[in-house]
Amino acid sequence: MSTASLPRINTSFFPKIITAENHSRFHQQRQNGGHGNVESGKQSGKAQPLKGNDKQPRFTKQDIAVYRNSHKHNICVDMLRKGYHKSFSELFALIQKWNASREAAGPGSAIWQQEPLEEQLDKLDQLQHFLTRAEAAQRAGRYEEVYTNQVSLARYFDNSEDKWLSDHFFESSLHTASLIKIDGGKKEAEAHSNMGKVYMEKGQLEKATEHYEAFHHLTLGRAWKDEAGRTHNSWACEGLWRIYTLLADKMLENKEHKQAIKTIIKAFEMAKEAGDKKIEGKAAYRVGLAYQSSGDQQTAMTYLNMYMELSKALGDKDGLGKAYKAIANALESEGKVAESVEYLEKFVEVSQGSDQSRSLEEACMCLGVIFNSRGQYDKGCEYFAKAYEITRNLRDLPLLQKTQVYLGAAKARKMMTAFSSHMETTGLVNTEELLAWKDSRNDMFSDPSTV
Repeated sequence: MSTASLPRINTSFFPKIITAENHSRFHQQRQNGGHGNVESGKQSGKAQPLKGNDKQPRFTKQDIAVYRNSHKHNICVDMLRKGYHKSFSELFALIQKWNASREAAGPGSAIWQQEPLEEQLDKLDQLQHFLTRAEAAQRAGRYEEVYTNQVSLARYFDNSEDKWLSDHFFESSLHTASLIKIDGGKKEAEAHSNMGKVYMEKGQLEKATEHYEAFHHLTLGRAWKDEAGRTHNSWACEGLWRIYTLLADKMLENKEHKQAIKTIIKAFEMAKEAGDKKIEGKAAYRVGLAYQSSGDQQTAMTYLNMYMELSKALGDKDGLGKAYKAIANALESEGKVAESVEYLEKFVEVSQGSDQSRSLEEACMCLGVIFNSRGQYDKGCEYFAKAYEITRNLRDLPLLQKTQVYLGAAKARKMMTAFSSHMETTGLVNTEELLAWKDSRNDMFSDPSTV
């Protein structure tokens, strides 16, 4: 029995992979019941040979590697293939630096708990994007674009976990900014400002000073402004004011009073140049305190009065209270107790008006101490009692205990005058009063009829 020979179907053993190119044709076939193409509807039901040019899509080694290798590997290969050798070297060096820091810190450290940099895909993409753009701009001599891309990376990584990356790119941007000659040094000034902030956050005040002084020098006489409309020179002055103040504080801790005063005066000059009266007032206050600590109360008063007047002009009640308190301390050091009390009472009045509970408590304590030392125990108790009531609402246990002790001691001293007079005066009535007091421990001696 003979059988008719069937035509050979030219098809692959493996299932056909649908690609973008043949997706449309495949869709038409599905709609037609899976039989041939649309034009061959007359021959439906018969097996049709496939055309010779209908071949399976082929994947290159490169296509396969994308799925087989890590994202880091693919990025590195892509950069090298496109000729970005410098970008590849920098990316690879940064990954190695992170790994070395992690190994040095060891298990249990904060960095050990973090996901490795090479496994953070978004960050790798950002690094590739901006590094390659910066390298392309550098080849073309467009250093402004190089700077912009480096600063973009620094801003992107400006968080606690990646701060080291942010610092790295801010430092790179400073080197690039020094190569830009067409903007009069504006980018270089900005780069010095960024590096000054970096070193301030690290506590390296000497290096921060160098960068802020360079920032200040480059902005002198320039009208450069930020997006908010503030001049770069004003920012430079404020930065130097902060740094000089911190340096002076360290000198005062080390009892280097002369050098501290010179430095704090430099801070005051920078604050004045910044054109911000609030900053100028704070700087004057710090100069006054520095002179106070050195024992020069007269010069201290000059700067403290300046701070007082600036605070009045600005309507700064908190600042005004601080000025009154500092002036009161200076007057007390000179033996001018009556004037000192006058300023302390102003301090209390201002603190009440500004709802500054801690300032008010401090003022009341100061007045209580002064009145107690002068033997005016009634007034001393009055102010200590106010301080005690304030601290009850502050939820500060050590401070509450302190005011309790002062108030108790003041009440005891207040009682001692009448008690002593009873002890010194003989008589049956006085003896009976003393015995009654021992039984009750009430403050009966404050009653004039018993004295």
